[in-house]
Amino acid sequence: MSHDGVGLRAVMRAVAFLSAGALAAGFLAGCSSDEEASHPLAGQDIAPAGRAQVADGGTLHWAVDAMPETLNAFQADADAGTTRVAQAVLPSMFRLDKAGRPVRNPDFLESAKVVATEPRQVVLYKLNQQAVWSDGREIGAADFAAQWRALAGKDTAYWTARNAGYDRIEKIERGANDLEVRVTFSRPYADWKSLFSPLYPKDVTGTPDAFNDGARRKLAVTAGPFQVQKVDTAGKDIVLARNPRWWGHPAKLSEIVLQAVPRDQRTAALTAGTVDLADVDPADAERISSAPKGNGGPVQGGGRTSVKKLLREQALSGFELRKSLEPAYTQLALNGSSGPLTDERVRRAVARALDREQIAKAVLTPLGLPAKPVGSHLALSGQDAYADSSDALGGQDTEEAQALLADAGWVPGGPVKAEKKPEKAAGPEAGADQESGQPSEDGDDGTYIVGEDDNKAPADEGGAHLAQDGKQHTDKHPPQGGAPGAYAPKGTAAPAGAVKGPLAKDGKPLMLRFVLPSGPGSENLRAVADRISGMLEKVGMQTEITKVADQSYFKDHIAAGQYDLALYSWPSSAFPATDARPIYAKPVPAADGSLNIEQNYTRVGTDQVDQLFDQAAGTLDEGESRDLIRKADARIWAAAASIPLYQRPQLVAARTNLANAGAFGFQTPVYEDLGFLKKGAKVPASPSAG
Repeated sequence: MSHDGVGLRAVMRAVAFLSAGALAAGFLAGCSSDEEASHPLAGQDIAPAGRAQVADGGTLHWAVDAMPETLNAFQADADAGTTRVAQAVLPSMFRLDKAGRPVRNPDFLESAKVVATEPRQVVLYKLNQQAVWSDGREIGAADFAAQWRALAGKDTAYWTARNAGYDRIEKIERGANDLEVRVTFSRPYADWKSLFSPLYPKDVTGTPDAFNDGARRKLAVTAGPFQVQKVDTAGKDIVLARNPRWWGHPAKLSEIVLQAVPRDQRTAALTAGTVDLADVDPADAERISSAPKGNGGPVQGGGRTSVKKLLREQALSGFELRKSLEPAYTQLALNGSSGPLTDERVRRAVARALDREQIAKAVLTPLGLPAKPVGSHLALSGQDAYADSSDALGGQDTEEAQALLADAGWVPGGPVKAEKKPEKAAGPEAGADQESGQPSEDGDDGTYIVGEDDNKAPADEGGAHLAQDGKQHTDKHPPQGGAPGAYAPKGTAAPAGAVKGPLAKDGKPLMLRFVLPSGPGSENLRAVADRISGMLEKVGMQTEITKVADQSYFKDHIAAGQYDLALYSWPSSAFPATDARPIYAKPVPAADGSLNIEQNYTRVGTDQVDQLFDQAAGTLDEGESRDLIRKADARIWAAAASIPLYQRPQLVAARTNLANAGAFGFQTPVYEDLGFLKKGAKVPASPSAG
């Protein structure tokens, strides 16, 4: 997708850049396919049980954030709910294992392999001979071909969100029999395993009308352990029922009800017994973990409040917390299209001021999860492409951050010209009622400046779930293996000790706009922002924190480029050469004068990164593709526009007798195995329980 940008970033002095040659000769020399494979930082937590221990029947009420706007996963407004439905009711040629790596799905695929590379790459799919759609028709080449034509990008009548990979296909044809599908590519494509997962029936992809509108609120033909029985927009739920034509292991559950429950209403829904499985925020996780198990204890102190609390605790005692790390990471995004952050030295100084290890510990340690900073933009620990490339930028170093700022012309105590108060950013602010848009009763406009003596940042709003600040790093020596250019030019003087007063340049203070969401569930994110602001203040950078309504946060601020600093997350992918390219692609001017940024909301990119992505996607040598992805990641680090912080916690409340469900981590859920334990069945206790 495209968004209007503010303008191309200014050209910086050559001394501040990381040259491709220096980077390749330095840090990247250590990135090779011979490196030891990484492992997931946290395993999944799903109360695994054999199918013989799981009862037949029952309905699972599973909370989702909102009703999906569409059931077509290839449309722009598809969301997590869309994905959940597609996984349960549609074919997928490959799915992800516990380490986030693609593996063949034997229910649909007997084999799939590259059978030719010259003159063209050819992939031969051999389908499971039992695989049929719910209307009885065999899954076959016609379905593959219809999906290719819909997603290839050549017919603009199809409203598709993307065509990556499908645009490389030259033709699709039947193989030696009806169970074989031959896919010929016009140019090599490393991520061919990403295609046809999910696979829609030709009834959905065969015509633009069916594709655009036919699968938004219904899926009449499916092929999975479940099928879509009902989509109730008024009741805000989707009912999935057993598919009687399913040829694999029969689904243990009779129904799965995906029920829209806002995050701030999850505890109430759990207490009322209306949901059995729900992602929860840290505060709710604490309530579930602390609820007494068994019959509970006597009411202490008496009174209505104590009775009410006891009833809630008794209701929550039937649930346990299952936790892992999401296949996604939270990053600090730096908008490089305007203001001080157009200067790469200033962006680098922001990064060098951050103690990422301290931030990760503050978020994850109180939750009992491994607290290790994310070292890659393009993969997470456990995935094939993962390697910690953060040394291309360097770790926390206050003196280096100050030296970089000094080299960029920002000096402490400089004269500051009076300026008009900036206009409010687009979208309703946090201090306004989100329904009426009027100021809230407390008069808080959601904006404060960190670093001003008379306007201190508030205490951490998520303090109950964040560890206390640890000691700052005292080692001032640059980390070994850092790339040239990641530091200030040799000889640049750094101010001694902490900066006294804010920095200024050309009569303007070094002030960065830090935009954050204000809605329920964002408390911990705002606490992280306060922590970051405190770290930046130590090197002389001020931040103006503005909290905005959730509905305007991304559309009116991140996508529109109305921010300097922001916190948001990206999911990891098993196919980074395809899926990550639009996130880090170099913005280019469009014909109408706007800036085509795709999904690169920092608006910082380089030709070298684009070329590495293209090369990684175009080689069929898996080791070579992996090395190219790691090289691209090192260059993304060096540009200092996106600073990965920590892998997101995955906290799930689940009924204690619910098996094979919870914090799935990387792995695609096996929907036919979800279910409730038989009476008397014993399974290993969840490591998160209690």
